[in-house]
Amino acid sequence: MSYNIEEMSWSDVRNLFRKWRDDNERKSDDVMLMWDAVLADKQNKLGNERHLVLEQVMIAALDCGRIETAEDCIRILTAEFPGSLRVQKYKSMLLEALERYDDALDVLDQIIKKDETNAAPRKRKVAIYKAQGKNGDAIRELCDYMKRFMSDQEGWHELCSLYLAEGEYAKAAFCMEEVLLHNPHSHLIHQRLADIRYTMGGLDNIEIAKSYYCQAVKLNNNNLRALYGLFLCCGHIANSKASLSKRKEVQKLAQWTMERIQQKTAGTGGSINLPQSGKAAPAKDDQLAALEQAFGGLDIAKAN
Repeated sequence: MSYNIEEMSWSDVRNLFRKWRDDNERKSDDVMLMWDAVLADKQNKLGNERHLVLEQVMIAALDCGRIETAEDCIRILTAEFPGSLRVQKYKSMLLEALERYDDALDVLDQIIKKDETNAAPRKRKVAIYKAQGKNGDAIRELCDYMKRFMSDQEGWHELCSLYLAEGEYAKAAFCMEEVLLHNPHSHLIHQRLADIRYTMGGLDNIEIAKSYYCQAVKLNNNNLRALYGLFLCCGHIANSKASLSKRKEVQKLAQWTMERIQQKTAGTGGSINLPQSGKAAPAKDDQLAALEQAFGGLDIAKAN
């Protein structure tokens, strides 16, 4: 969005900065542009809001690579709040932007030593380890963090992603199960947990994945990825050494899922009833051909 800065007063810019803070929007380029053009020389008029604006500008400066501006903001904040742990965190962010990672970690360790309940510096340590490509250290630090802040859903999501990057699928599934406890009605969480279980492989994990895919579809019947995953699970179980009754059951479910996918991709809408027990399930080749058509000609290879 473009702004006519020449016609904006310092109060207009202040109100816009305030709105961005309330909406949790960074708008770093716009912040720096308006700071340079309007607010930098008028910051004394901001009153008690001046420190919040300086923090906002400092973060925007780091985003834009304006190191000198970030240093100026931190210098002002340090002079007014010499013992502030919050300002110390900003110093670590500056060091991190300069790629002085060891110095940034030292500052964060000092903050944690003074206040063990402060979550922000622990998260920044994880971010630094990730920036260095040290996933093992990031996992260790994040595990220590989750022991103290077990209700942090974002932390569990991040730990899950780190475990997936390292191929630790069982531990990643545990993380998503923790997230599911906090948000049991999210179809996306059920879907991701099903994806992990399916990737782990083995009949038991495929069965568990099928259950989670079913729940994801139940919570949101427009979730095409969950429908596709459900079809794959049914196909795997139907060609396994599972009992005859279970194989017949998943064949019916596979047929319903395939029809649902076709319906969604064709945009016809409406509801679908499960096939009657006396109706024969389509052959596997027919299912694959129909699914390939529904997904617009995707290359779907038949299982051996």
